[in-house]
Amino acid sequence: MIVFPAVDIKGGRCVQLVGGRAEDEKISLANPPDVALRWWEMGFTSLHVVDLDAAMGSGNNDKITGEVITASPADTQIGGGVRTEERASVLFAIGARRVVVGTRAVDDRPWLEKLVAANPGKVVVAADVHEGKVLRQGWTESSALRIEPFLASLADLPLAGVLITDVAREGRMEGIDLPGVRALLDASPHPVQVSGGITTMDDLNALAEAGAAAAVLGMALYTGRLDAEAVARTYGG
Repeated sequence: MIVFPAVDIKGGRCVQLVGGRAEDEKISLANPPDVALRWWEMGFTSLHVVDLDAAMGSGNNDKITGEVITASPADTQIGGGVRTEERASVLFAIGARRVVVGTRAVDDRPWLEKLVAANPGKVVVAADVHEGKVLRQGWTESSALRIEPFLASLADLPLAGVLITDVAREGRMEGIDLPGVRALLDASPHPVQVSGGITTMDDLNALAEAGAAAAVLGMALYTGRLDAEAVARTYGG
């Protein structure tokens, strides 16, 4: 298993939100490229970048995102507002190794199939989950779609993986729902990246033992709740 530090960008700053709520911003750092470089120098070889403004439909941070990518040699995946092939192409052009798609992947299967066919092994489908249901539009809307059948329905697509975020736990540092995560790992035909609530090395070790391909860490790293250097030594890549 590998850990991806999250570099979430909002208004040109690196932020961490509690529960995905824009009004509940706990961390705000002025220079995202410097943050990305710090993670690389600490020993993390991969980054998970999210353009929160693009996800919310309020613009984009393409310039600063490009600077984040070029700040280090880290393997970087980018998500947030990827709802057109053109948007995905822009992110690949500025250096993304993989793009992460959420809302439209849920709503528009033909579009997802076309995107993945053009970029095999380079698309991660994000399944943001609350009470077993997949969310849409940057966590602001619930769908009627249950997560397990959604994961199973992706079996025939050549994805890089799926990213499952437990929104109720995101940013709260309350630990993971291990039985729930195990059920989702069993349900997914693709490698699974896990996000939301990861707080301790025990959480990370449990995810690794359960078969998670990756964990995306945000608040626990930024607040020092997790010893970032220790995490990098074990799961930095």
